[in-house]
Formats: sequence, structure tokens, C-alpha cells
Amino acid sequence: MSDSKTLKPTHPRRVRGAQTAGPQAQQNLLRAASELFYREGVRTVGVDAVVERAGVNKMSLYRQFSSKDELVMAYLEQKDEQFFGYVEKSFAQHPGDPARQLQQYFDDLARRASVEDYRGCPFVNVAVEFSDPEHPARQFVFRNKQRLMARLFELTTAAGADDPQALADALGLMIEGVYAASQTYGPGCGPIQIAPKVAAQLIAAACGETRGGTRAAGVTSVK
Repeated sequence: MSDSKTLKPTHPRRVRGAQTAGPQAQQNLLRAASELFYREGVRTVGVDAVVERAGVNKMSLYRQFSSKDELVMAYLEQKDEQFFGYVEKSFAQHPGDPARQLQQYFDDLARRASVEDYRGCPFVNVAVEFSDPEHPARQFVFRNKQRLMARLFELTTAAGADDPQALADALGLMIEGVYAASQTYGPGCGPIQIAPKVAAQLIAAACGETRGGTRAAGVTSVK
């Protein structure tokens, strides 16, 4: 990836001082990369901008990361850990109740996607920037999404969905829709606000309790 492009200063810059120790330099660089890559885009941000934001010199960057590609992969690994932290925190609110765990995730996602400066899913953003499906960054995004779908499938199965894969696929599609809507309609838009209710309808239709020997019908319209 090219590192020739730099950003105009849209964020306060750190002042470079004495040489920063290795672990601290790495932490500063990852923090700067995370802020800039998420807000401005991976391809737009050059290493000069990351170095300036981190308050270290370029030599410090290349001591920690052999290339910008390696820095991008470290950024994705960090975002992956944060993302599944959000996911599992939602699920943990309702131990032993997989249907409610799924619902809670949509409640929390809608709140997160309604924050004013929300920039959508960092993995979707990276996938859009790299057209080659074999690029390591695209492959990382694919693994992230696979892992999420596997986790959704675990819960739809545990919740007793009549077709666990179909429900997991539908919920996965809705999650991606929330990400897209936050950037096209804007954070906190109507489509985001309605997403938890639509998710509840899908979950109820697929996992509803049987009544009198017949599965309860799911709601088919949004009111």
C-alpha cells in the first residue's frame, strides 16, 4: 500500500519528544492508526500521518511494523478483538436465553450506530477499499464475518429456531444493513431505529413457543 498520501490535520497532533520506548511506541502507533484508519480510510491515510498523530518518528514505526500492510493487519486484529468484545458483552446480559441474547445484540447495535460520529463497521469499510478478494485485509474481513455468522448460528440453534441457518442469515443481513444505513441515511436514522423491532419479529417467528400444538405465528408487518 502506498504511504505517499498524508492527511490534512483533522485531529490534534502529538508533539514528538524523546525517543519513545518500543512497547509504548507500538501502543501509540496502533492508537493513531485506529483513529485515522477508521475515520479517514486505510488507503487515504499514509504512514506520515500515523507517525505524526502518534508523536513518534518514522523509524519507530518501522521498528514495530515492517510495512504499512503489517500496521493495517494489526489494526484489523485490534478491531476484531474489540468487535467480539461488544458481541459477547451483549450476549452475556441474558445467560441461558439465546433468543434474548440475539435481541439484546440488536438493541445494543442500534444504540451504537446512533452515535453522532459513528463510521459504520471497520471491516466493511476495509472490504470496500480493497477490491482484490485475495488481499490479506479482505481475507481478514471474511474470517471476521464467518466467525460472527458461526456465533449467530450457535444461538439460533440453541434458541430452537425451525431453520437456524436461515434465521442466522437473516440476522446477519440485518446487521450489515444497519452498518450501511448509518453511512447512507445517517447515524440514528429510522432504518436503524426499526432494526431491533424487525429482529424481534424474525426471532419470534422462527423460535416462537408452540401454543396448543401449533407454532405461534410470527408478526409479518411492522407497526
